[in-house]
Formats: sequence, C-alpha cells, structure tokens
Amino acid sequence: MNEIIKNIEAAQLKEAAPEFHVGDTVKVYGKIKEGNRERIQVFEGTVLKRQGGGSRETFTVRKNSNGIGVEKTWPLHSPNVERVEVVRRGKVRRAKLNYLRNRVGKKAKVKELVK
Repeated sequence: MNEIIKNIEAAQLKEAAPEFHVGDTVKVYGKIKEGNRERIQVFEGTVLKRQGGGSRETFTVRKNSNGIGVEKTWPLHSPNVERVEVVRRGKVRRAKLNYLRNRVGKKAKVKELVK
C-alpha cells in the first residue's frame, strides 16, 4: 500500500521545483479563477517558513499591505502556483521566522545575504 501512495505522490511533483529558502523575498505567481476566466496574481513578500516534504510541502509568505500583515500559505507543487521568483536572498539563522509577526517597520526587515 505504501508503494502505491509513493508512486501517486511522485507523479504529482513538479520537475523543476523553485529554489528558495526561508528569509528570501519572493514573488509568487498564483493562478486565480474568477468565473470562467483565469488570471495570474503576484504575491510578493518574505518567506516565513517551509514545512512538510514531497508533494505535501508548503511555504508561507508574509507581506505588509496598507499597514496590515497578510500571510498566505502555498503548496509548493500545486498547479495553481505558476512560478516562484526570488527577488532577494535573506540572511537568517532559523527555520521559522514567526518572530517577524510581532515586528513593525524597519525591525521587520531581514538582512540581505551578500555572497
């Protein structure tokens, strides 16, 4: 039974999964269906966390919209996620950036990773 589930999940994985890490600022191009039409909407923000694995892997992106924090969780291998584009790399020392939720203004920024 376990092999059947693994085969089904392997078929649902994207071949070219986007390469990004926690703390990066990304643009997520998501498909939105409105009635019988479909359009792509961009959601740009900081990656707070990545969790799960395989076809169930998700990532959470947070942005500030008109002074209000907005978070959205996306399935990584979903067909509704067109692509994920990295705007800038972030330098962080932990896997989950939940502390950013309590911060406002410049304190809510993540330092840029310089290579």
